[in-house]
Amino acid sequence: MDQSSTLRRIVSERPSMAWTGASPTRVLAVSSGKGGVGKSNFVLNIGICLAHLKKKVLILDADMGLANLDILIGLATRYNLSHVLNGERSVDEVIVEVARGVHLLPAASGVEWMTNLSADQKQDFLQKMDALQGAYDILLIDTGAGISSNVLYFNLAAQTRIVIVTPEPTSLTDAYALIKVLHRSYRQKTFDVVVNQVESEREALDIYRNLTAVADRFIEEARIGYLGHVRSDPSLRQAVLRQKPVVEAFPDSPAPQDYEALARKMLRQKWN
Repeated sequence: MDQSSTLRRIVSERPSMAWTGASPTRVLAVSSGKGGVGKSNFVLNIGICLAHLKKKVLILDADMGLANLDILIGLATRYNLSHVLNGERSVDEVIVEVARGVHLLPAASGVEWMTNLSADQKQDFLQKMDALQGAYDILLIDTGAGISSNVLYFNLAAQTRIVIVTPEPTSLTDAYALIKVLHRSYRQKTFDVVVNQVESEREALDIYRNLTAVADRFIEEARIGYLGHVRSDPSLRQAVLRQKPVVEAFPDSPAPQDYEALARKMLRQKWN
């Protein structure tokens, strides 16, 4: 069975990684068509904002082979996802606390075999994640960029798919490509867009409308919602240099305010 048919089987037989229980974990995949759009910063800071709203959050760094979430917060981890996948450690042994109410399952950096996991490895990982049994309210998956099999897999494993775009034309083109593949090949119909690195909400809405205008012409059944925006903010670069989340380092700056607003909106909306 080839990789494409395996992914189709997974989405038909197991539509999400939602764990059983009275209050199941909500699983959100955060992706982008291209790299460099601020996806990992979004995941880290939105996770902290959700924790501020009394949610227990687990962040999965699923950018296999090129992990960077631990670097963003200056965290040196002894174990990572590669040790889980090769059976050396359990998921619980690898998870680390990065902020109050926020835990991280770090991935590996520079480990080539993790960039193209086999179907068996992916299924085994899902089973290992199931062992957590709803210990968290929200699982945020920071996928890689593009349309690799790993990116597609984690999008199929989620209940909600968030796509990060910026004003760059290449960001919009590649985001459209990601949405098109997930829709046409794997029957995913709902997506939420966050427009990053903009000067205003008006600019963000214009970019969102440009994306949906193309999508409406060629993938009519897809529902692409506007989740919100994050303004360009010099303090974000300063926070990265300090290896601290911007919502903690510069809480009164524009970007942290937008992250907080997005977190509140995420909790209000009916997730797919």
